[in-house]
Amino acid sequence: MSLTTSAAGRQVGYSTQQVRDLERLGIIPAADRGENGYRRYRPHHVVALRAYRALTAAIGPVPARRIMPALLEEPMDAAAERIDDLHAEISRSRGNVREALRGLDAVLADRADDFDEHDVMTIGELADALGVRTSALRHWEKEALIAPDRSAAGHARRYGARAISEARIVAALRAGGYPIPPIARLLGQLRADGMTEDARRLLEERLSDLTRRSVALLEASGHLHALLQSRAVSSLG
Repeated sequence: MSLTTSAAGRQVGYSTQQVRDLERLGIIPAADRGENGYRRYRPHHVVALRAYRALTAAIGPVPARRIMPALLEEPMDAAAERIDDLHAEISRSRGNVREALRGLDAVLADRADDFDEHDVMTIGELADALGVRTSALRHWEKEALIAPDRSAAGHARRYGARAISEARIVAALRAGGYPIPPIARLLGQLRADGMTEDARRLLEERLSDLTRRSVALLEASGHLHALLQSRAVSSLG
């Protein structure tokens, strides 16, 4: 069975141009051409379109566009591992937000006694703990989002209780797509008068979004399974 571009799109809710664009980007396999030069789509193209649409709902269009060509072309074990990594990343992000909420409480209570000198982190240690690059921490420092102690010999950055807590808040919100200016205003309010409502609301919104993504990814898993199955079938001929 073959389908025209418009017919393939209708089965998934995409326009003719969207289907062509997704093929051009390598998000669905290349279609055969008939004698008249028109594209001929097969069932496995529709499977790929559905998988992409479901994946977009779970993780967003940009990450979905990045991962789909790999799911189509990489060895099966590598493709399956990429799907596992999506679930793991959501889990890591959820853990980071919960740490940020605990950090928010620590900032407000200014519980420096919760940390002893062994809890102080270097820039590399904090970057590893947050899953970000050291350059991100330097940029946040430049934007006055965090303030490490640089009084030690050699002026190496050392992050104490408050800086660690604030860095967790920044990392959680940045991962959720929040721009730096509102985060800076939020931290400024926290430092000035202990305002918590907006900070907690943003972090809890991020948690809710991660839950939504997790559920959507579970729904997408059926389509991704069908995609990998269709690859196995097509490879057999």
